[in-house]
Amino acid sequence: MVDWITRTMESLGYLGIGLLMFLENLFPPIPSELIMPLAGFTVSKGNMEFVPAVVAGVVGTVLGAFPWYFAGMYLGEGRLMRLADRYGKWLTVSGRDIETAIAWFNKYGGFAVFICRLVPGVRTLISLPAGLARMNLLAFLLYSTAGTLIWTLLLTYGGYALGENYELVDEYLGPVSKIVLGGLAIAFGVFIFLRYQKQKAQ
Repeated sequence: MVDWITRTMESLGYLGIGLLMFLENLFPPIPSELIMPLAGFTVSKGNMEFVPAVVAGVVGTVLGAFPWYFAGMYLGEGRLMRLADRYGKWLTVSGRDIETAIAWFNKYGGFAVFICRLVPGVRTLISLPAGLARMNLLAFLLYSTAGTLIWTLLLTYGGYALGENYELVDEYLGPVSKIVLGGLAIAFGVFIFLRYQKQKAQ
C-alpha cells in the first residue's frame, strides 16, 4: 500500500495527492493517515510545497465525500444497510458502521459532519446520513471543508515534522482526534444547553 501511494504521488505530484484522497473517501481501506503524512515528508525534502499539498488533499477529500452524500440521498437507509451487509467487507464498511454514522448525525445534526471529519473510522461515512437527511448541499460543503482542512493540516504537518518516521503520525493523532472529538462534543452540548436556557427565559 505504501509503495503504491508513494509511486502515485511521485508520478502525479499534487494531482496524485488529490486523487489518492478522493479514492480514500470512496474506499475507506485506503488510509489518509498515510497519504497526507507522506505528502508532508515529501514537502520536508523540498520536493513539494506545503500549502498546495494541503489544498490538493482537501479538494480530493471533499470531492470524494459527494458520492457518499448522493448515495445516502438516492438509495435510502434500508437499501444502504443491505448493500453494506452484503458487500461491505470489501470496503471494510458494515451496517453497524452506517448505524454509528447515522446516530452521530441524528444527535448533532449538520455539525456532526464537521466533528466526524476529524475522527478516523466515521469521517467518510458521515456523508451518508447527511445525504439521507437531504442536508443543505452548501452547508454540507462548508462543514466538510472546514473539518477536512483541520484534519489534512494535522496529518501533513505531522509528516513534515516527523520526516522519515511519517508512518508514526497515526499513533500520535489517534489519541488527539479522540480528545478533539470529546472537546467538540462538550462544547456543542454547552451551546445547546445555553441556547435552551435562553429560549426558556424568553
